[in-house]
Amino acid sequence: MNIILCGFMGSGKTTVGLELAKIMGRKFIDTDDMIEKEQGVAIKAIFTVHGEEYFRDLEWECCKNISKFKNCVVSTGGGALTFERNVQALKEGGKIVFLDADFDVICQRIGDSKSRPLFQNRDDAKALYDERKSKYLRAADYVIDGNMSARKTALDIAEIFR
Repeated sequence: MNIILCGFMGSGKTTVGLELAKIMGRKFIDTDDMIEKEQGVAIKAIFTVHGEEYFRDLEWECCKNISKFKNCVVSTGGGALTFERNVQALKEGGKIVFLDADFDVICQRIGDSKSRPLFQNRDDAKALYDERKSKYLRAADYVIDGNMSARKTALDIAEIFR
């Protein structure tokens, strides 16, 4: 069974996921990285050239493929589990863990990152955070405090799946 991490950008999905994979001796997969490798371009370029709908279809295909994998730790893109079709696909092969980090903590982690287009305007980012949180909660099999260190969060998740 896969352990699928979801949460807002900056919640620690990649950092915690890498740590968790190491602790549990599992392979780590990042859906955004997978899509970039398959397409040969950055996600930002996919959005710019083809639009969000095209990207979301790629993301859905990625989720369906991942559901066939076994015993992986999967970090999903921030918007992936706001779509029911992705949630259903991923649940076929695993359990979803929502890294519930406070918006203030996320802001500290991200800082003034120019690599996060959705974070250029703090108010817009907060509105998106609020909108997505209920979807993450609905998708999640488990909710973990995402405000802790990556190591502590990973250890807490590992405890659930031992």
